[in-house]
Amino acid sequence: MSTHLITRDSLPDLGKAAGHKFDYGHALVLSGGPGRTGAARMAARAALRVGAGLVTLGVPPAAQMEVAAQVTAIMIKRIGDAQALGDMLQDNRLNALCAGPALGLDDRAADLVRVLLHSGRNCVLDADALTLIARDRALMQALHGGCVLTPHGGEFARLFPDIAETVQGDAPIAVKADATRKAAARSGAVVLLKGSETVVAHPGGVCTVHSATGDRAAPWLATAGAGDVLAGLITGLLARGLAPAEAAKAATWLHVSCALHFGPGLIAEDLPDCLPAVFRDLAL
Repeated sequence: MSTHLITRDSLPDLGKAAGHKFDYGHALVLSGGPGRTGAARMAARAALRVGAGLVTLGVPPAAQMEVAAQVTAIMIKRIGDAQALGDMLQDNRLNALCAGPALGLDDRAADLVRVLLHSGRNCVLDADALTLIARDRALMQALHGGCVLTPHGGEFARLFPDIAETVQGDAPIAVKADATRKAAARSGAVVLLKGSETVVAHPGGVCTVHSATGDRAAPWLATAGAGDVLAGLITGLLARGLAPAEAAKAATWLHVSCALHFGPGLIAEDLPDCLPAVFRDLAL
């Protein structure tokens, strides 16, 4: 089965026609508790910058004031438990969900991920959400075609330990692509395996690779929070209506392009604010 490269020319249409904010979707990003909200805030900012019409941070009540002091255009909703999340998801305009960045590994976090998955909405599952899924067979079985999993190598090994045995060390990209395809087929979700060569696999077998090497190398992306921003980019593109695999591919390319635009000295907070320049270069 062939593997295709993610390039500028392979990107979907990222332009925006005139319309109401709800025409470009409403993304919900779930946050962890006090002192652990930064990752979700970065994901939410990325979702807004990439073009979601509205973005809401779902925060536990104890973290509300902390988050309110840090955000402006991003909205805040108190989500103390799974019931509160279920009630919020009665609003069908919420069309893209993100869980994982510093969400936590406690029972509340697991319950939130369970409700998110059973909603059937398009969603991005990153970081702590991946660990929770790896621990709980029921959560793994609740994955569906609207999900995008974004593991790094260690998380991939926890989710798919038998498959990961084939991609130890400096495995060739063909081997990584094959492993990611198998993981997507098993989970029924899109799988994005992060790395200098990022692989995106659809459960139907279609596989694409973005190579951040040569003139696309951006080693300064190896910084805390960069993955949270990538999760937010995918979420924002899902809100805008892109299919999960297309959102993952486009977000991967934009993520590296933002890093290249900024250059050495990059920290994760810089990435979303490079998007306008990247979009201008795309003539959007």
